[in-house]
Amino acid sequence: MNATIIDGKRLAADTRARIARGVAALKEEKGTTPGLAVVLVGDNPASISYVTAKEKACAEAGIHSREIRMGADASEAEVVKTVLQLNSDPAIHGILVQLPLPKGISEKKVIDAIAPEKDVDGFTPVNVGRMLIGEDCFLPCTPHGIVKLIEVTGMDISGKHAVVIGRSNIVGKPVAALLARKGPHANATVTLCHTGTPDVAAYTRTADIVVVAAGRPGTLTGDMLKPGAVVIDVGVNRIPDASRPKGFRLVGDADFESCAAVASAITPVPGGVGPMTITMLLWNTLLAAGGKIGA
Repeated sequence: MNATIIDGKRLAADTRARIARGVAALKEEKGTTPGLAVVLVGDNPASISYVTAKEKACAEAGIHSREIRMGADASEAEVVKTVLQLNSDPAIHGILVQLPLPKGISEKKVIDAIAPEKDVDGFTPVNVGRMLIGEDCFLPCTPHGIVKLIEVTGMDISGKHAVVIGRSNIVGKPVAALLARKGPHANATVTLCHTGTPDVAAYTRTADIVVVAAGRPGTLTGDMLKPGAVVIDVGVNRIPDASRPKGFRLVGDADFESCAAVASAITPVPGGVGPMTITMLLWNTLLAAGGKIGA
């Protein structure tokens, strides 16, 4: 079986076009421009690159973007104060604190300082709790994007067995919760596997959907899959490769070749889950400003 490649770039482009239409409509109807503030502490190259990509995406969608850069020597109190000031800024509808933060700064204290109504990352305890009990809230961006990627395959998630490999607070736990929720594009029976699971393959071989977010190449292989399963690969790992200009190549947590031979659909790395993460951040920012997603 040759799996269909789930094109995250195309889905992201289509979704961003809908968001841009929603932003334009909000400006015309209410005179409101959605505003996203990104707080970047320190000079982590990966974080700087990611923030730059977010700013570009905001500009393309018509969303106002404000970047607040703070030195690596900034204190926890200074970062929290910055967040509290943004909470009371009417021009800012969404706040994102770029992680990781430098040592000595509690990510929990900083995230907890974000007003839930501006928590467009969906990380605050209030929004996480609302998600778990099925109330309206800002859904975490990567898990929400994963659900959208499964939807685009045409698979009806309801009643399916989904296995999530990885229990991080950013991906594993929330995507398991989203897939298990009552309602459309959900209602799956979910198994959450992790480093304490003795035989992951025993679960994945019965799964209709496998989301692998373990942070380790080769975590999922074709012989661990049920024929026809949908595979969503969240991993991004650098593998040394002397044939590449940069000396490395990017791979996911799934062994792509062997999994693609068994699965019905699979996300590539790169070009799968990654583009949807920023897209769903824009989605949440528009909603935070009181707009609606365009048709």
